[in-house]
Amino acid sequence: MGLIVEFAGTETVPASGETFVIGREGDLVVDDNRFLHRQFLTLSDATGVWLLANVGHQLAATVSDPLGRLEAFLGPGAVLPIVFETTVVRFTAGPTTYELLLRHDEPAFRASPLDIQAVVDPGGETTIGRIVLTLDQRLLILALAEAGLTSGGGASAVLPTSGQAARRLGWTVTKFNRKLDNVCDKLSKLGVRGLQGDVGRLASNRRARLVEYSLAVRLVTREDLVVLDEATVVDVREPG
Repeated sequence: MGLIVEFAGTETVPASGETFVIGREGDLVVDDNRFLHRQFLTLSDATGVWLLANVGHQLAATVSDPLGRLEAFLGPGAVLPIVFETTVVRFTAGPTTYELLLRHDEPAFRASPLDIQAVVDPGGETTIGRIVLTLDQRLLILALAEAGLTSGGGASAVLPTSGQAARRLGWTVTKFNRKLDNVCDKLSKLGVRGLQGDVGRLASNRRARLVEYSLAVRLVTREDLVVLDEATVVDVREPG
């Protein structure tokens, strides 16, 4: 069963029967980013099924299919079978978010195309599935995910800081962080992992996880960037 790994415009074919290593070192060298594990992800075929494993000790990856039918949080030690024709793997190391594409020529799962519809009501709220976003929450996610949405598949993008995203929206950092708290709390209550701090550990990577999740389930898409471009530069509804 053939599997192709695509990153930054280059395709690599893992050898059957061998472990394919992805990281700062290995069969696929993603980057010399010091925040990235030397060996982070591995691909191996077991009993005819390709398995993606996180062999790192700190970083996590978000795994999805292009249509948002699957979203999995692949933490250290976790293993996931590759069952779709195309699987998208996103992860963040330091300030940089990376995206890999895994293409399978004999996938175990095939389905009719599924379009996820976003409905905007007159009150300015956007509903996707059971997730309801206010306009400000949607704009916040778009500001954080803009680089990832414009970079295209199989590439890397720099995640903006809170200050940079706040300036993009014409908000203060205080307002941005408050809105970020709200959207992370909303998604966490719906079962999305990685957006809140565990005991003794701050959720310092929640911006990255929010972007990874939003792209994985198509909470925002490239077509939504027009909403960001059309947004008022300075929010006059709420002072400072």
